[in-house]
Amino acid sequence: MRSIVYNDMQFAVEQRDDRWDITYRLPDGSSALAGAGLFAGLPESEAEARALTLIKTIFPVGIKSVGPDVNHPNTIGDLKIIGPDVTHPNFIYWNKDSVSCPKEL
Repeated sequence: MRSIVYNDMQFAVEQRDDRWDITYRLPDGSSALAGAGLFAGLPESEAEARALTLIKTIFPVGIKSVGPDVNHPNTIGDLKIIGPDVTHPNFIYWNKDSVSCPKEL
């Protein structure tokens, strides 16, 4: 069993037969299954790398900003109010794997 800490959350990657399970450990000590029967036949190092990629996809670190819905305008009577067309991605990522404050500067 390998332990992965990402965004202050603890995960475990455990082998079951020739497949891998990803378990999320909750702060109260209980656990939840994040993925089961994954990465058939892969060695531990590659399964761990793929598990981290999957964890980062399921639990992204960033801020989601929702732009206006240009396909469904707001209507007031017969007046249609259409927001500006937002053509850039609406999820902002940053290069940090934790939301905690640093313990030391």
